Amino acid sequence: MEFRDLKRQYQVHKQEIDHAVREVIDGAHFISGPQVTQLERELAAYVGVGDCIACANGTDALQLALMAWEIGAGDAVFVPDFTFFSSGEVVPLVGAVPVFVDIDKDTYNISADSLREAIEYVLHHTDLNPRAVVAVDLFGQPADYEAVRQVADKYGLLVLEDAAQGFGGMTEEKKACSFGDISITSFFPAKPLGCYGDGGAVFTDNEEWAQRLKSLHVHGKGSDKYDNVRIGLNSRLDTLQAAVLLQKVRFFEEEIAACERVAAEYDERLREIVKTPVILDGMRSSWAQYTICLRDAQEREHVMAQMKADGIPSAVYYRKPMHRQEAFAGMLCGAERCENTAYICDRCLSLPMHPYMEEAELRAVCESLKKAVG
Repeated sequence: MEFRDLKRQYQVHKQEIDHAVREVIDGAHFISGPQVTQLERELAAYVGVGDCIACANGTDALQLALMAWEIGAGDAVFVPDFTFFSSGEVVPLVGAVPVFVDIDKDTYNISADSLREAIEYVLHHTDLNPRAVVAVDLFGQPADYEAVRQVADKYGLLVLEDAAQGFGGMTEEKKACSFGDISITSFFPAKPLGCYGDGGAVFTDNEEWAQRLKSLHVHGKGSDKYDNVRIGLNSRLDTLQAAVLLQKVRFFEEEIAACERVAAEYDERLREIVKTPVILDGMRSSWAQYTICLRDAQEREHVMAQMKADGIPSAVYYRKPMHRQEAFAGMLCGAERCENTAYICDRCLSLPMHPYMEEAELRAVCESLKKAVG
């Protein structure tokens, strides 16, 4: 059994994907080909924003956003303590200081109350200048942007939406990657909309920032690639990846609907024995992961071992809070009090989740899990 079955996805859509790849190879326009421009146009329309700038990966997308805002030395950027490393990694890369913030215990997304406390701490106990908050759409569900925006607006912070896992998610009628002042996503193969390598994109309605991003992601170019007006990155999405993504966009909504059906089946079968995911009213998750919570770390290790013995994969996202990562030693701001993060890190477990799961596979996962927890 696959944790996220990309092989099955390819077999179902092999003909159209192969044709798209062949067109790129026949045309031999491997960098910045017409498929990249078409993808940017289609994704901007899908999300409902003015500009999409495709880039090499989701981490670069985050860094490009901070660079566009000229965030650097002396600035504080607030990041959830429970997220993938890159959400915080990009902050010191531009010279700023990451300040880690606790999460909501049910949704695993950033806590607006904890964000407010962290901003107050920075203002009263440091010389740092609060500049931005990275709000992560974890596991596919958008953060509570109404609450985050209230805090950000009060203190004059920019909002960077990290929808690396959340592309395709929604709040009411508004799609992920439209909530931030700048928003980003990742096209890593296992993401809801994934390519066949690395890829990412940046979204914004601000024309000035969009023009700056278009320069920054190609060596800070000006009128052409040999006119360099600022220090930038080499962060282009290659044409082959764009061609694959253009095909996957065609059936993306169908895949989200299929994942919703899988999640509903999991909920029905598991809600009495473990804590199942909480999706807030008015929210749609794109189900990058289906993550349960167990009683403690010991039970989690037992469950993982039992499921492995039954031939069923599982994964832990994430075992260690961000502020405990060795890479951030010496640059932490304040005494992090992220109790919910510590609690979830010890208990969370992600189960196989993808649009092509069959009934027998889903039943096997649930039966193994039930057996393991007794």
